[in-house]
Amino acid sequence: MKETRSGFIHKFIGDKAFYKMVLAIAVPIMIQNGITNFVNLLDNIMIGRIGTAPMSGVAIVNQLIFVYNLCLFGGVSGAGIFTAQYFGQKNDEGVRRTVRFKLWIVTVVTLFTVILLLTAGNDLISLYLHGEGTAESIAATLHYGRQYLLIILLGLPPFMMVQVYSSTLRECGQTVLPMKAGIAAVLVNLILNYVLIYGKLGMPALGVRGAALATIISRYTEASIVLIHTHRHKELNPFVEGLYSTLKVPVDLAQKILIKGLPLLFNETLWASGMAMLAQCYSVRGLNVVAAQNISSTINNVFNIVFIALGDSVAIIIGQLLGAGRMKEARDTDNKMITFSVLCCSCAATVMFFLAPLFPMLYNTGDDVRQLAKSFIMVTALFMPMNAFLHASYFTLRSGGKTIVTFLFDSVFIWCVSVTIAFTLSRFTTLPVIAVYALVQAGDIIKCVIGFILVKKGVWLQNIVE
Repeated sequence: MKETRSGFIHKFIGDKAFYKMVLAIAVPIMIQNGITNFVNLLDNIMIGRIGTAPMSGVAIVNQLIFVYNLCLFGGVSGAGIFTAQYFGQKNDEGVRRTVRFKLWIVTVVTLFTVILLLTAGNDLISLYLHGEGTAESIAATLHYGRQYLLIILLGLPPFMMVQVYSSTLRECGQTVLPMKAGIAAVLVNLILNYVLIYGKLGMPALGVRGAALATIISRYTEASIVLIHTHRHKELNPFVEGLYSTLKVPVDLAQKILIKGLPLLFNETLWASGMAMLAQCYSVRGLNVVAAQNISSTINNVFNIVFIALGDSVAIIIGQLLGAGRMKEARDTDNKMITFSVLCCSCAATVMFFLAPLFPMLYNTGDDVRQLAKSFIMVTALFMPMNAFLHASYFTLRSGGKTIVTFLFDSVFIWCVSVTIAFTLSRFTTLPVIAVYALVQAGDIIKCVIGFILVKKGVWLQNIVE
């Protein structure tokens, strides 16, 4: 019995040096994401203090921008698999070429997004406004959403550049600069939100327009810090040497990245649009649901930083080990990192569950919205450890280039299972929206089983740049 227990601990629990290595990567990402999401939380509360309609309008637009964000993430992630493994080989030219590929992909995605939202923005916002609610509240929500959208589009160019540079720095083991730039940006965002939303320090009260302006100024701040510092320290970042001497990417490398990366791009796009579709399904039950989900997702994002940062760490650490050909060490490290992620998120979920009744009280909205928000938060907390396992499993498979598998595992699943459950239950039953939400979350248990089998089989143990 003691031998079994000892074997379990050896397989799933690391030593002090292991956790020091993991936390050296994860903590800066947690701090950056934590401050970002905490300031987003404060922003959300500031807008929520204006009223339910402004809060809902901004929430709907942010749901659409979320799809864009995930498209960028998917676009740079395909090349990022190669970046991490090239860095593990100490191949600077390989890293440089992957950065150029990232620049092309984010530019295309951004141009497409701007054209789409300028031409079809009203229609997309209106998809979330067909539930219960007065004509006045629906019109007000659309008005505030449109106001916010037209300004926030100006912040997409700096955001795309930050994604290219920050992802590359992290894949090369440098997480501190993106963290510092993120902290500076969110502080700028927080201060300007207070000044511009409410009209402080002699500025006019701009409401949701002030929130959008604060966001884009903070994004230009972050981009300036990351790009200038990276190019000034070429000894730390040798990939920037001659980076823009050409934007050509060798055809054979581009083909390899596209083969591995397109499934990731499609995956993130379809997954994010699937999440937007889920929100639309819930919104059928009324504008109160839109407001409650906004409150819930905001606090949820603050607590999600734990498993998101640990998932990013899996991609970086395991990717570098695979690139160096250390397969046995990669498997052992991955087991311990997944376990660590689930345990950390169980603790975070407990705190989140008990905060559920308190957080919605910060918003200037009705009791029905507050009660719905509390229920959404509690259900989300219950499923957080499961989501931590899924996130770590996803990045494990992706680090070995199994992008077709992750495409099926992630976006195909959400459309075929999660959206199907939500669409059917929201439109053809009278189940309360909380019950619909809980059943959609429970559907991910199927994905947990699939993820466990794939990770255990070791299908991801491969060097793709050898």
